[in-house]
Amino acid sequence: MQPLAQSQSLPEVGFDAAAVRAGFPIFAPGRFEPPLAYLDNAASAQKPTVVLEAVDRFYRGYYSNVHRGIHPIAARTDAAYEAARRKVADWLGAARADEIVFVRGATEALNLVARSFLRPRLAAGDHVLVSELEHHSNIVPWQIVCEEVGAEVRAAPVNDRGELILEELAQRLAAGPKLLAVTHVSNALGSVVPLATVVEMAHAAGVPVVVDGAQAVPHFRVDVAELGCDFYAVSGHKMFGPTGIGALYGRRELLAAMPPYQGGGSMIRSVSFEKTTYAPPPTRFEAGTPHVAGAIGYGAAVDWLAGVDLEAAAVHEAALLADATARLSAVPGLRIIGTAAHKVGVLSFVMDCAHPHDVGTVLAAEGVAVRAGHHCAEPLMRRFGVPATTRASFALYNVPSDVDALVRGVHKVREIFGR
Repeated sequence: MQPLAQSQSLPEVGFDAAAVRAGFPIFAPGRFEPPLAYLDNAASAQKPTVVLEAVDRFYRGYYSNVHRGIHPIAARTDAAYEAARRKVADWLGAARADEIVFVRGATEALNLVARSFLRPRLAAGDHVLVSELEHHSNIVPWQIVCEEVGAEVRAAPVNDRGELILEELAQRLAAGPKLLAVTHVSNALGSVVPLATVVEMAHAAGVPVVVDGAQAVPHFRVDVAELGCDFYAVSGHKMFGPTGIGALYGRRELLAAMPPYQGGGSMIRSVSFEKTTYAPPPTRFEAGTPHVAGAIGYGAAVDWLAGVDLEAAAVHEAALLADATARLSAVPGLRIIGTAAHKVGVLSFVMDCAHPHDVGTVLAAEGVAVRAGHHCAEPLMRRFGVPATTRASFALYNVPSDVDALVRGVHKVREIFGR
């Protein structure tokens, strides 16, 4: 076999990915052999030292519950927790901090909207509209509440490139769904939905919009006010923060009209055996002891991201994606799934000689971490006629040598399984 070509030198964008990478302990030289090429960022991103230190400082220096105590460390914890909420609100472009509800992640955020916003408005014969691009987290919650009342979930199709077909969407919006649930960025393909246009179309038809933004926020700034959406769900772990924390943005007037999602401590105004009254949002939706450390770490991740030139990082990621796409497209028997004109650094593919799980296993032995499977997007896999794909996904700390390792690994797959 001829020696594999190395990555072409990438354009100078004023972005030093190697310097960014140095701030992540998992990428320390010598930690892994072979060196780790982490290309599973769409599943979860690695954590910078500043996030790890923020969580450590909380547990070591001023750990306390929130909204419970009057002693000094309780006051410090309260301040740090609410400061994190303000940071997330600012990052998402929310007008007010109380439009941000802390949750376990985008999945819980979507379930909250399904249960507290949609369910009281849903009746037999109604329907909810979702796109074919959706993660199961933006399908199943709507199915659950629809099944309870005899409503249904309908899908808006995508084209062969993995792009939402706006003409078809318009027709389905005209049928009067009770809600449109749509991703901002596809986790399986990387397709970026023209969200402002979609929201405008939905609102013109009188349809509220909830957005799964988990895959968007690691790659570019989001402004919910500019987008005009009614709800926007995000996960902290995908944007370099801790696991088990995320946020739901909801327009203030909508949150105020919604009943509690769960009951317990903190979310009440007063309790008696005759009647309980509830606190205003967002406290109404944060029953029990929250993930305080996660929220503080999430705030630290937002601070860290605020110091990154995300426009330059996006150019860097796009160059990595273009390089990987060109080189993998030249591999015999390899087909890329998802070729949207506007996409982030996600590269899903199938090979004619090996199942995606086998591809992922060979790549893992070469030090390349990818995801193999249906990516919690089985309807989308069926749309493209495949049971699964191998998915390499990029983040701002990836470097050209990661692409080299991916391409070497794919050629190794052909050596082992090729015919």
